Amino acid sequence: MSEQYRLTKGPLLDEKGQLIEAGYHEDLIKTFDKKDVTVKGLRLKEWDYYYIGNDKHGIALTLADNSYMWLASVTIFDFEKKLYKTVDKMGFSFKGLNMPNSSRVGDILFNKNGFSFQFLHEDNQRRLLVDIDKFMGKKFSLDVCLKEHPNTSLVIATPFQKKGHFYYNHKINLMDAVGSYTIGQTVYPITDAFGTLDWGRGVWTYKNTWYWSSASGLQDGVLTGFNLGYGFGDTSKASENMFYYDGASYKLDDIQFDIPKKADKDDYLSKWIIKSKSNDVYLEFHPILDRNSNANLMVIKSIQHQVFGKFSGYVKLPNGTKIDIHDLMGFAEKVMNQW
Repeated sequence: MSEQYRLTKGPLLDEKGQLIEAGYHEDLIKTFDKKDVTVKGLRLKEWDYYYIGNDKHGIALTLADNSYMWLASVTIFDFEKKLYKTVDKMGFSFKGLNMPNSSRVGDILFNKNGFSFQFLHEDNQRRLLVDIDKFMGKKFSLDVCLKEHPNTSLVIATPFQKKGHFYYNHKINLMDAVGSYTIGQTVYPITDAFGTLDWGRGVWTYKNTWYWSSASGLQDGVLTGFNLGYGFGDTSKASENMFYYDGASYKLDDIQFDIPKKADKDDYLSKWIIKSKSNDVYLEFHPILDRNSNANLMVIKSIQHQVFGKFSGYVKLPNGTKIDIHDLMGFAEKVMNQW
């Protein structure tokens, strides 16, 4: 494995808005304050993304502030029927959404255009409350609590080549999920499900492409999950790859996503291969559905393919133990942004 640098405690940015150090940690050890950002213009990107799901159903919640525009989004998934439905709102604003500087403290209270989001910290849990006036012509509401397990998170701080540009990211897997959502008069309980958080704050370059994969579930009764990805700035100091198994976390080496091609284009619904350079990870990803979007607003462009499916293969622990993976539900995505 290539050398991985662990972050130390202290501020994230220096007085010039540069990353003081790049690397990874198991928790949000660096202190970020958007007031320390020195890059002028509309480059700061902030988002909280939650995914909650099991083998049959899922739901995704996004609240993002891209400096000049905001996005609120809810997607529900039915993996048995291979269907999904997204309802979202987007608005242009330079005032910002007052997103918290930390993933550990600070609540989000958002209420615009018939969308109400509350992401709260209560009783050592995360409580997610969402209300939408019209979701498929009916009122939508959600109330879910997420409880974190030990050793199930990863933080990375990565620079971009451009001065003052960086990404600070906290991912949490395998959160116990309890609650329900309602569409009209129909209640959908959330059972046997796990929650995932993707918390991101950073000054991004205009044009970039990232790859991200995440899974959380049980394998033979054992809590098992992973976070894999690249394209989030310069990851030479630390990858954002981590494997979670039976209450412990294991740092992984660099990962490559092999997406099949058809007529010289990515064939997202055929089998992917995700593997590491050191052969400690080999996963076959069998897609079920592709949540895709192609937003093109002249200078702003985003092409997203978040593909849900099942992973099978293996992960080798540092001591040589081989953990077999069988039909672990999760997703893998490729996102290209000009923003």
